[in-house]
Amino acid sequence: MSHLKNYSYEKQGVWNRDNYHYVQAVRLGDVIHLAGQGGWDTDTGVIHKEIGKQIDQAFANVDFAIKDAGGKGWEQVFRINTYHTDLSDEVQEHMVRNFRKYMPVPHATWTCVEIRRLGGGPDMNVEIEVQAHDPEGAAKANATN
Repeated sequence: MSHLKNYSYEKQGVWNRDNYHYVQAVRLGDVIHLAGQGGWDTDTGVIHKEIGKQIDQAFANVDFAIKDAGGKGWEQVFRINTYHTDLSDEVQEHMVRNFRKYMPVPHATWTCVEIRRLGGGPDMNVEIEVQAHDPEGAAKANATN
């Protein structure tokens, strides 16, 4: 599908692409579809053990991946799916705190699911998958093709 533009940010994104055969983001026109971002360090791949730090890092990784794909970040997100190995009140409080930080005005839909295990291994407890609307970035991406 040559009309799709793929993105894998440096270090951990490229490592995931090369070892697990997927990309961090795909641009389809003016929409960026982001693979689930966990609470890993984007340089080393180390996953934070403490759930609050893991959630904070996953939110930062979403922002980083959108920007790597030519977008502006969380301000363009309109759809969110989150996957959790535990949906405790503490986890939901951390999620909402980050939504308020990254999206001060509510404008995205959110589906939140508890599952048994995530693909990042036994330490991975959260994964955030988003779609972002980026018409300006799409025009720039088309101009470079």
